[in-house]
Amino acid sequence: MKIQRYLLASGASALVALTLLATPKKNVVDEVAWIVGDEAIFRSDIEEMYAQMRSEGQQIQGDPYCVIPEQMAVEKLYLNQAKIDTIEPPESQVLAQVDRRLNFFIANLGSKEKVEEYFRKPINQLREQLTEVMRNNYIVDQVQQSLTKDIKATPRDVRRYFESLPDDSIPYVPMQVEAQIISVNPPIPRQEIDDVKARLRDYAERVNSGKSDFSTLAIMYSEDGSAMQGGELGFHGKADFVPEFSNVAFNLNDPKKVSRIVETEFGFHIIQLIEKRGEQVNVRHILLRPKVSDTDMRNALTRLDSVAKDINNGKYSFEDVVRYVSHDKDTRNNKGMMINQQNGTTRFQMQDLPPEVANKIEKMKPGEVSEPFIMKDERHNRDVAVIVKLTNRIDGHKASMQEDFNRLKSMYEAHKSEEILRDWVEKKIKETYVRIEDGWVPCEFKYQGWLK
Repeated sequence: MKIQRYLLASGASALVALTLLATPKKNVVDEVAWIVGDEAIFRSDIEEMYAQMRSEGQQIQGDPYCVIPEQMAVEKLYLNQAKIDTIEPPESQVLAQVDRRLNFFIANLGSKEKVEEYFRKPINQLREQLTEVMRNNYIVDQVQQSLTKDIKATPRDVRRYFESLPDDSIPYVPMQVEAQIISVNPPIPRQEIDDVKARLRDYAERVNSGKSDFSTLAIMYSEDGSAMQGGELGFHGKADFVPEFSNVAFNLNDPKKVSRIVETEFGFHIIQLIEKRGEQVNVRHILLRPKVSDTDMRNALTRLDSVAKDINNGKYSFEDVVRYVSHDKDTRNNKGMMINQQNGTTRFQMQDLPPEVANKIEKMKPGEVSEPFIMKDERHNRDVAVIVKLTNRIDGHKASMQEDFNRLKSMYEAHKSEEILRDWVEKKIKETYVRIEDGWVPCEFKYQGWLK
């Protein structure tokens, strides 16, 4: 379940840095490899990163004993600039990211104890290291955004960039489709909802009376992905949760008591406070979702079958029906057009579509409307009845200005950003004291000026 509106994932450099946390220090005599400004890069740091990257099968383009210390040195240049610009990461945001990362580790490894065993250190020490990694990553991102914030790609810029690309550098765009969808949520019987609420009231009473532990009940009964962590969500701000959940969670004051039943778009919850920390709160919850009956699902499919026939017979347009029939607010307000969350456009490669939709439209022609079928709504983790219309099919082709302007615009902006950041890094190298010790050269570096 995605009650939490998760922040964007950390950059690649942070992901690499996170892997170092699992690697213990080597029992070797350490040595300074590089000095950047007044900070040293040690051989042990480089060895740790290299060992972890190899264990994860990460490809390194070039000599790792050149590539890795250069990456570390560049990060130090950004961090030094952040001191000059007095960039301070918001502590609440950093802590929220740390908690999300720790929850991710716990979910994948099974328990806090297994996390400690894997990383060979206690949770509090792991938290400290993660905090430093997340804080540095935020700072580097802010410096880079500040340097590239004024990039504005005009159609003329994109065209000139496109025309400058060698023929073998023009990307091939696989076959894509555009589709519209009408989604119906079958009604849930009142008795089913009452049964779910009764179960939650029973759980709350057992916890409040001291008969049961909330986290144990969450592990046993919660239908949320946090169940294996005993329902614990980690520290978050109000904006991280949907409003109904947030309003209750942030008004809890007694960790020994359980909240009233909370209804959200994801189902019904009870919540227990763990700790408040400034403007953030850490809570546990138990989620139960009322189930749709087979009869109600069949009725929804029958209704959509009638709707599809009316559309195919020209009685109504697909767009008209969407407004009055579809329950999915994200597509209902967009004439039913499905939006690709990965690129913000209406175009999908087949593997990016929900699998049930991809299976249906694979054999359809543009303009055709499918028969009704059941699709898993991943956001709310429930089955819904849908029909889809294949609006457009774009065959695989080499990118062109006419068909793929947004893709080419993104390529141009990425190219321009890299150009600006490269120029900035090489300028900073010239202005910064850098010493590379004997044995760590010669190298083919990405940036010019390290060897003065």
